[in-house]
Amino acid sequence: MSGGLPSLRRMSTSPARQSRPSGGVRATFRCTECGWTAVKWQGRCGECQAWGSVEAVGASSPRLRQLSAGPVTAPAVPIGEVSVAEVTARSTGVPELDRVLGGGLVPGAVVLLAGEPGVGKSTLLLEVAAQAARSGRRCLYVTGEESTAQVRLRADRIGAVDPALLIAAETELGALLGHVDAVRPDLLVVDSVQTVSAAEVDGAPGGVTQVRAVADALIRVAKQRDIATVLVGHVTKDGTIAGPRLLEHLVDVVLQFEGERFSRLRMLRAAKNRYGPADEVGCFDLDDDGITGLPDPSGLFLSHGTGPAVGTCVTVSMAGRRPLVSEVQALVVGDGLTAPRRATSGLDASRVAMLLAVLERRAGLRLAQSEVYASTVGGGRLTDPAADLALAVAVASAAQEQPLPLGTVVLGEVGLAGEVRRVPAIERRLAEAARLGFTRALVPAGCGPAPDTMSAVEVPDVRAALASLRPLALR
Repeated sequence: MSGGLPSLRRMSTSPARQSRPSGGVRATFRCTECGWTAVKWQGRCGECQAWGSVEAVGASSPRLRQLSAGPVTAPAVPIGEVSVAEVTARSTGVPELDRVLGGGLVPGAVVLLAGEPGVGKSTLLLEVAAQAARSGRRCLYVTGEESTAQVRLRADRIGAVDPALLIAAETELGALLGHVDAVRPDLLVVDSVQTVSAAEVDGAPGGVTQVRAVADALIRVAKQRDIATVLVGHVTKDGTIAGPRLLEHLVDVVLQFEGERFSRLRMLRAAKNRYGPADEVGCFDLDDDGITGLPDPSGLFLSHGTGPAVGTCVTVSMAGRRPLVSEVQALVVGDGLTAPRRATSGLDASRVAMLLAVLERRAGLRLAQSEVYASTVGGGRLTDPAADLALAVAVASAAQEQPLPLGTVVLGEVGLAGEVRRVPAIERRLAEAARLGFTRALVPAGCGPAPDTMSAVEVPDVRAALASLRPLALR
């Protein structure tokens, strides 16, 4: 019928129909977050359930194309003839950061540093850039979130002003690369990668496409010119690094900067490290004068009471290869409650619930109708299973209103049958506790000799552990 409405079939504007090329060749669609592929466009990824992340990646023929060999950039050589002199780590001047990196920054390495706003990422990197400048290296600090005057004020406050430290405020990738050509730095800091955009790439700054293009360009320049590069990354509400997960795969090192908003303690953890261990932790103290490393942070996680306290117990956790003496506290309130609360701070809530069930069933403590509160001291987070027995002892102490003997440290993982299991690095844990003046330790059976200044009591299960602590006793 002439002059009527067009056919609905001809008006179809679905992305899959528009992106399909002519000639019977089907387009391929891939999720930019997880890499899931599909033969037609979908608004939501079928694998990671992300919205708006499925994009067309070009048409591909159903038949395999014939690939021809291309020229090689360098001939293959025996691995024993490869020189490693150019990839030797150089110290950053911040010992705690060197500990996490595995010795320092490697020329050409790309480091992604992520953390919540206000945790101290910019302060730490400005200190690192100043230390590198004082050691004779040219440093370029590119800020996309602040002006150069704002960064200068922070540098004056923390004493990070040096002629070899150059600063530029840029948000365009082409201008940033122009600064790199002009300065030829040994260390490049980009704060942050989400604020930089490429004019040739579609999308808003901070989007998946822009972040991927900017990171790819910066990584390519870093590898070609042996520039140690540090990229600052944003985090999402759940604490994960914002942007495509591909970014974490492209970089050499992924660092996570953590800390409570109302605490001065900051923890730096390595989630990925191609040049060193990925289980090390660095401790920092953030104040008005800047950020300083804490080579001996064990005292931060103790309450330093003058006498024995009810519901407290000391344990030793491992942060990478570093033993940290920590204190857990418990409070048991009420009896006969129909809906008692279980609240935790710095501890895994599901782990605490499991230990309460073990104490109820295996040790005879009546906790089902009482409110239980458990927390760590100093704002630290304790996830080491070696703290299980210490938490169980703290809960029993709080339930019976009986303090533990002074100078006692408790180590051991607790199973559902009530058994106390061995934990790794028991010798280093006990040595650290002995160094801080602890004289008695509750440990799993078969742990070996304790330090000379400490007596170790081996316990097979939770019931034996509680019975060995007098005047703490089972009901």
